[in-house]
Amino acid sequence: MAMDRRSFNRRLLAGGAVAATGVTSLSVASAPAATSAPAAVTPPRTAPAGGQVRHLKLYAETLPNGQMGYGLEKGKASIPGPLIEITEGDTLHIEFENTTDVAASLHVHGVDYDIASDGTRMSKSHVEPGGTRTYTWRTHTPGKRADGTYRPGSAGYWHYHDHVVGTDHGTGGIRKGLYGPVVVRRKGDILPDKQFTIVFNDMTINNKPGAESPNFEATVGDRVEIIMITHGEFYHTFHIHGHRWADNRTGLLTGPEDSSRVIDNKITGPADSFGFQIIAGEHVGAGAWMYHCHVQSHSDMGMAGLFLVAKPDGTIPGYEPHHPDHPMGAGETKGAEHSGH
Repeated sequence: MAMDRRSFNRRLLAGGAVAATGVTSLSVASAPAATSAPAAVTPPRTAPAGGQVRHLKLYAETLPNGQMGYGLEKGKASIPGPLIEITEGDTLHIEFENTTDVAASLHVHGVDYDIASDGTRMSKSHVEPGGTRTYTWRTHTPGKRADGTYRPGSAGYWHYHDHVVGTDHGTGGIRKGLYGPVVVRRKGDILPDKQFTIVFNDMTINNKPGAESPNFEATVGDRVEIIMITHGEFYHTFHIHGHRWADNRTGLLTGPEDSSRVIDNKITGPADSFGFQIIAGEHVGAGAWMYHCHVQSHSDMGMAGLFLVAKPDGTIPGYEPHHPDHPMGAGETKGAEHSGH
């Protein structure tokens, strides 16, 4: 069907101002002109070494609208579920409680686990209604195997999901929203200021139809990490306007000799996941930057949203409403709905 986009651009960032980086100016009376020292730059934060044993509690819940989600507290489930972030070498024990009225599970991609933590009926590692189970995930660093070949580490952008609801493959659970992101860092990886998870699930984004597709907010200069996951029956392409990234593990170039392809559009199929970091507005400035699936019929049906990049004063210049009858005039701002994790 044709996309109703009356509300496509209705949510704009208001406020959210941050202090501008101070610039120290040194003026000498006898000098012909004042000179300015460069602004102090704070190096980005980096991931520490792994090796920690961590614990968390995760709930599966049925939401009031009939969808389902994971949450870290009862009554606070979300779609996507909460971001789970660990570092290579860490072990994570997840006490999983199923508060729904059907059997459910927790199945993860990309990390190490025993068959008892597989999260399937076949391995009897699912959880009946009202039950609990502890799933254990482990991670490892890169290294050489005994035969001399090189073993990759666990670092990457992964995801978890149900593998039981509806069918033995969790088709019903995934359709209803039982999925979430996993990020495994490597020691020294650069850490972001903000993180957003975008899931193309059939013809929805984060299980929201076109007119309700989520927007994501940042300020120029923020280091933003996007975790992209695909579920459902279709292949999509992920494209974001005005920004680009390196097609490698982190999305960042490691130096001037890094030959990683730089892209702004990537094909993504069911159960694919990837991630990258960008500097919001770098070389392009503030604006209501579109992200969308670039399969034309998919974007026409609503698989699109906005990456709202504000100036430090909270305004977004040059904003134009999508439709002439949109109630907001050009350049106006309105409180934005935060939809990221």
